[in-house]
Amino acid sequence: MKQGIMITLMLALIAVFPFSAQASGHEIRIGVITSLSGSLATGGNVTKQGYDLWAKKVNEAGGIDINGVKYPVKLIYADAQSQPSQAASAAERLATRDKVDFAFGPYSSGVTLAAAPVLEKYKIPMITGSAESPLIWRQKFKYTFGTIPPVNFTGAGALKVIAKLKPAPKTAVVIGSNDAFSKATAETFRDTAKELGIKVLKYDIVPSGQDLTPYLAAMRVRNPDILAFGGHDEELIRLVKVLHQIRWVPKALIMHYGVTEPAFTKALGKDAEEVFGASVWTSTLKTKGQLIWKNAADYASDIKKAYNIMPDYTMAGCSTAGIAFQTAVINAGITPPFDQSERLALVKALENLNINTFYGPLRFADKGEFYHANVGLTPLALQIQNGTPVIVGPAQYKGKQAEYPMTLK
Repeated sequence: MKQGIMITLMLALIAVFPFSAQASGHEIRIGVITSLSGSLATGGNVTKQGYDLWAKKVNEAGGIDINGVKYPVKLIYADAQSQPSQAASAAERLATRDKVDFAFGPYSSGVTLAAAPVLEKYKIPMITGSAESPLIWRQKFKYTFGTIPPVNFTGAGALKVIAKLKPAPKTAVVIGSNDAFSKATAETFRDTAKELGIKVLKYDIVPSGQDLTPYLAAMRVRNPDILAFGGHDEELIRLVKVLHQIRWVPKALIMHYGVTEPAFTKALGKDAEEVFGASVWTSTLKTKGQLIWKNAADYASDIKKAYNIMPDYTMAGCSTAGIAFQTAVINAGITPPFDQSERLALVKALENLNINTFYGPLRFADKGEFYHANVGLTPLALQIQNGTPVIVGPAQYKGKQAEYPMTLK
């Protein structure tokens, strides 16, 4: 009889004082704004894979452990449709209808620049694992952070490696598509080339998606040592195809995002060989992680199992955005749903973050031109060799010698 009373009493206490977040129904609601359709869908789905894998690993462990209680995470996706206007609408819905506690940011800088002011208005912190335009960080959004450094940080480093190759390149043509990220990439290549004493024969910003065949045919006559292009994944692929069609091989072809993406080498095959790219991470980088993944190879193994591909730096940057949020929310000791003061505490915790991850050091700048961007990483120069992106500089990270000048395969 006494045993039955005790069991009844225990059940009543469990009902009133649940022992876990799962029992009480609490979860951390994270809105994800990215391009799942439209011209940027390839990159948008790369961000989705990175965010999804982090959430899967967290929930397999029972959730984020905050003061001894585990809270599962729920990702709520909003398709930006590759359009800044749709990104702003998506951010509004996530804030007002879905009542998210936090947000993960879009693929592409233009879409991010549209979503950030809306989230700023509602005081919802966001970490983007993809956008790289310096314009984002110059706005000094209080609630927006990024795990990938701005392109003027990464692109300059890659071009400096190429400038040291022999015979030293003396001339360049620089082209960029007319969007925030691509223009910033082209500006970085142009300005860095000038700083290095490389003469820029032509600098142009062209309409996104334009057929570059006649333009590149005209540039071939100038015969620059370097052709540098700022654009998104599909544009990079089209440009390489045109170069092979017109049989033009500069000494060096450098791009930025897209070269490390598996879709680049899959679409181009042997034509992708010897193309240079800029990055801050590859799966061969020697890193030591404090949370979830112990190093870059460990992360790459999980991506291979989940999606049967090798990860690029954007996918990894998105998973790192999850680690940054996870660490900050633990350090802040806040529990869902987050009120305004808790979101502010989360911002402070992100600003104080200084950890090692499978991606490398993670530290957000709290002032200056890189405000709230990750400034813990080192720019890398990559090159496609035998179908794989390899690090060719700087010297302390180099895996292989650069193949230079380029040859027509």
